[in-house]
Amino acid sequence: MLNIPNPVINYLLDMIFMERSPAYFLVKKDGSLSTWGGDIAKYGFTNLCQGEKINEQAFFLEGLLPLDDIPLFLPHIKTNNGIALDIHLFPSDEGDWVLLLGSTWDEKYISSIQQRFHDFSLFYQFCMKTRQAKSN
Repeated sequence: MLNIPNPVINYLLDMIFMERSPAYFLVKKDGSLSTWGGDIAKYGFTNLCQGEKINEQAFFLEGLLPLDDIPLFLPHIKTNNGIALDIHLFPSDEGDWVLLLGSTWDEKYISSIQQRFHDFSLFYQFCMKTRQAKSN
């Protein structure tokens, strides 16, 4: 493992908690919700029921669980309430963990890049039309 000083680790942890708002589910192999925690309400989960099937409480997990001992990563998924998040699913002895990390910042960054590309494309089309008009 890397030898990272505690102040750096603490900074990284603070950054993750502040910017990514981690939340989690632990799902038994039979598909029932065992436990949950973190900033779960931020993602729209307010009436979770322990022991109930997770796919009835978090529809986006339908067909993804149980895992076959292989972790799964789903980037930039939008929830019903419009929040973008990254979903990490990974197995353990207790069951399958579902880690939710907010990715709103990533989404804004990607959106700004797409907007710049779109602006450049429009400018390029304008230049080509102007050039064609001058040559006619």
